[in-house]
Amino acid sequence: MSNSKNPMKGYYEVSKSAAGSYHFTLHAGNHEIILTSEAYEDKAGAEQGIDSVRRNGHLDSRFQRKISTLGEPYFVLKAQNGEIIGTGETYGSEAARDNGIHSVITNSPSIIVKDLCEA
Repeated sequence: MSNSKNPMKGYYEVSKSAAGSYHFTLHAGNHEIILTSEAYEDKAGAEQGIDSVRRNGHLDSRFQRKISTLGEPYFVLKAQNGEIIGTGETYGSEAARDNGIHSVITNSPSIIVKDLCEA
């Protein structure tokens, strides 16, 4: 049962591709995808990736702000060891990208994980 006084919380989704690899996405409370992982060989790897987002996603210093070859702002989230954990979408402006980063910072501590692998 949802409480209308509390805003919707972010959540993670773990899924398996047709090729057999696993990945996860972090969603904001409005269900928009705000971070997408790299591919993992197994589900445990994707789950470890989610744990890494929880450990690193609240730290602004872990975000690298970038510009695509088409001139569109986007970001990557890196672990302490420099490995990329996830990538944001491309945005129409640097301000929109920075809002996306703020959304990851806000939603990354979520403990909600929806497993779409069994669906």
